[in-house]
Amino acid sequence: MSSTHLHPTSHARSMHEGSDHTCFQPDPARDETQKDGTQSVYIAIEPPSSSGRVTTDPIPPSPPANPAGQPPSNDPSPPSFRDSQFGIVLRRQRLRPADNSGLKNSDAYPSRFIHLSNTFEFAGWGSVTRLKLPGDALRAGAARVAALREGQVLGQFTASALAGNAVLGSVFYALPAVVAVGGVYSPISLFIATMILFLWRPIMEELASALPISGAPYTYILNVSTKTFALISAALLLLDFASTAIVSAATAAAYLAGEVASLPFPTWVGAVAVLALFTAVSLMGVRESARIALAVLSLHLITMAVLIITSSVHWGSTGTAQLKANWAQGTRAGGGAGERQGAGSIVKQIYYGVCLGMLGLTGFECTPSYVSRIKPGKFPLVLRNLHIPSIILNTTMMLLVLALIPLDTILGGSNVLSVLAQVTGGRWLRVWIVVDAIVVLCGGVLTGILAACELLEQLAQHRVIPQLFLSLLPRTHAPHVSVLAFAAFSGVLYASAAASLVVISEMFSLVWVAVMGLFPVGVLLMGFNRGRLARGSGGNRGSGGRGERGEREERGERRTRLVVVLMALVVAPLVFAGNVAYNPKTAGYFSAYFIGIVALFSATQNKVHLLRWLYWVYDQYPGLHARGVAMAWGEGLIALMRSLRRQPVCILVKTDEINSLFHMILYVRKNEETSYLKIIHFYEEEKGIPSELEANAKILDEAFPEITIDLILVDGTFDPPHIAALSHHLKIPQSLMFMTCPGPLFPYSIAELGTRIISL
Repeated sequence: MSSTHLHPTSHARSMHEGSDHTCFQPDPARDETQKDGTQSVYIAIEPPSSSGRVTTDPIPPSPPANPAGQPPSNDPSPPSFRDSQFGIVLRRQRLRPADNSGLKNSDAYPSRFIHLSNTFEFAGWGSVTRLKLPGDALRAGAARVAALREGQVLGQFTASALAGNAVLGSVFYALPAVVAVGGVYSPISLFIATMILFLWRPIMEELASALPISGAPYTYILNVSTKTFALISAALLLLDFASTAIVSAATAAAYLAGEVASLPFPTWVGAVAVLALFTAVSLMGVRESARIALAVLSLHLITMAVLIITSSVHWGSTGTAQLKANWAQGTRAGGGAGERQGAGSIVKQIYYGVCLGMLGLTGFECTPSYVSRIKPGKFPLVLRNLHIPSIILNTTMMLLVLALIPLDTILGGSNVLSVLAQVTGGRWLRVWIVVDAIVVLCGGVLTGILAACELLEQLAQHRVIPQLFLSLLPRTHAPHVSVLAFAAFSGVLYASAAASLVVISEMFSLVWVAVMGLFPVGVLLMGFNRGRLARGSGGNRGSGGRGERGEREERGERRTRLVVVLMALVVAPLVFAGNVAYNPKTAGYFSAYFIGIVALFSATQNKVHLLRWLYWVYDQYPGLHARGVAMAWGEGLIALMRSLRRQPVCILVKTDEINSLFHMILYVRKNEETSYLKIIHFYEEEKGIPSELEANAKILDEAFPEITIDLILVDGTFDPPHIAALSHHLKIPQSLMFMTCPGPLFPYSIAELGTRIISL
């Protein structure tokens, strides 16, 4: 035990035995030396017996202090190992007031403020209590668990539709961008780009099976790394979701403007109107939004099937003359009648085409953000339903465009598919394609909004943004504040880019690659920091027993091979670098928006630190303390800081190992702005309470004077209903209850518990 002292006359004094075989003893010598009147005691912890449990035998009497008339020994040397292993370790502890009142104040710490004493930095003493959860809390806990299970309403097709409109609708803006770079090699580039996603599917499935929590990959990073890193990922996600919504809305408006010669309004007005329309749709709730998305996706798939069939028939009747002409033109330097391109130039074209071709997969990263709403075992099917059609659709459409439309026409217009429809089917098919483009791209707006709402809900639960974002509409249960706030943020982002679709699209390409890079990083950190965390056999795992590590393959646990993870970690930077190399301005747009959002999240996460700095600046001007308004403002700052710091968090512990408790408290200190921590231990029998838990909690309470550390012993089983009931009783969100990584035999998933994993 840290900071322990062996008192040489411990056996000559009377002991008053406390709980858990812990003895407290006054120290008159120290009382005389302390001028401030602070009292202290020894806390004596009896060593464990050979069986590993604390002995219940009384402390044997000490030999006389002066046996056989011998002079007293003044030998200051410590006892031998043989003697010390049977001794009682005495640790000097300050005597806290009986009612735990007052602060753990220490004059050793000077105040950094001129007009504010150092008592501001210290918290009160903690307490030790036993709790039997009342019936109303247990009923509320059971209702929460039932609501969580009932919230899994999305099957494989409705879940696929939410992201599918963005993934499969991206063909309208990805094809023109890719063909402008890849030329006649665009089908090759798109095929490679879509095949790359086979690296990501097992990674995303493993993460979703281990941590089926919405708001991913922010929630993945939060459970396997620090909160700072998680907020960086949240900034990328918010930027990605906003870009998805803006690019989809602006492309829909641009498609309409390209087909209608004289619109009565500018294109940006159409984009804003689309964004506003689907903001209203998203207020209908997730279930209704998913049904609308499924209808939109069904229309899009039928439309694309008709276009492929008519184009194939037309190609069969006209032959390959146009394809040969395009190939001859595209394979010559400069696109004219010069010499044929060299191998290096061809590879460069294909590489840039692959980098921009990843735009054809945008929306894929949105799927894990609502994984908790997907029925158990359906997540891998959702990824499959999105990936396979994207391979077929992107590659086939690009090949048909090159086979039937002159290369100059392809490079000169953005509405490539409507031109293809005109050539192969006539005016009726072109109108159908335009309508489909507008509708499915509007569905992409819905994808961005719903994914962002899940992220904002998680950020609100973790006190990064105000709790107002958790409020729901009474009838549809839609998070209206999150929906409206995200729509406003998207509008501001679009306006800051001067309503330029080009700027947002260029930034979007980098954001998407950065977000996709979070998945292999997350699974690598999970393997290293949370290796004991079991992975389910499906994409999101329900409750149930699990086998040992050696049985994982037999039980079908999803484990991604390390070589696959490393390959994904190599591919993501290569694609990112390719986008920057092709157009360096994209890095500037990306950096500006990314740094702005990270700064915003950093400010909301470190509110107390910023307020402390603000008060320090105010405190440097003594004249302000004499003015009524300024003085009231300063007192308001102090009250606000105290209020923010007194928001409690919990750590759920199983052991009394002080090293484990110490590191969990350090995590809270570094990642959460709070001065109020509760150590929670669930027990079913009295003998199940760790023997040194109470003593170690008191030691840690003194070791962290700026945090009040309470110990609560809860009579009950450690399961989702009781954790939810405790959350209801203490009024602490389950997302602010932290625990160590559960082992392979733990029968519940982290999503069911609603807690956060903070250690190995």
